[in-house]
Amino acid sequence: MPRATNAPASRERRKRVLDSAKGYRGRRSKLFRYAKDATMKGKYWSYRDRKTRKRNFRMLWIARVNAAARAHGLTYSRFMEGIKAAGIDLDRKVLADLAVTEETAFQGIVAKAVDALKEKSKAA
Repeated sequence: MPRATNAPASRERRKRVLDSAKGYRGRRSKLFRYAKDATMKGKYWSYRDRKTRKRNFRMLWIARVNAAARAHGLTYSRFMEGIKAAGIDLDRKVLADLAVTEETAFQGIVAKAVDALKEKSKAA
């Protein structure tokens, strides 16, 4: 008795892999064997780099806030300490955006942070 291969399911599976490898170059987009490896590796990279993207953006925001704080005579850690003492609840993303686009608003936040740091040093 011949072996049943379930050809429709196999063809569908191969078609799905080749469709997902559509933009790849050369045999990686044409041949199932190479397309399978390429798509598996692509999925691995996309999963890994979604984490890396978050890390990179956090570093970018910290660098921008640090540069803007130093332009106003504070360090990054001192500025963040002052924000926490002032009760301002803004994350790094928003602070970095304000530092780049809204200089006057960021200057107001710096002023409040400096006042809060002075109050904190008087209390201690």
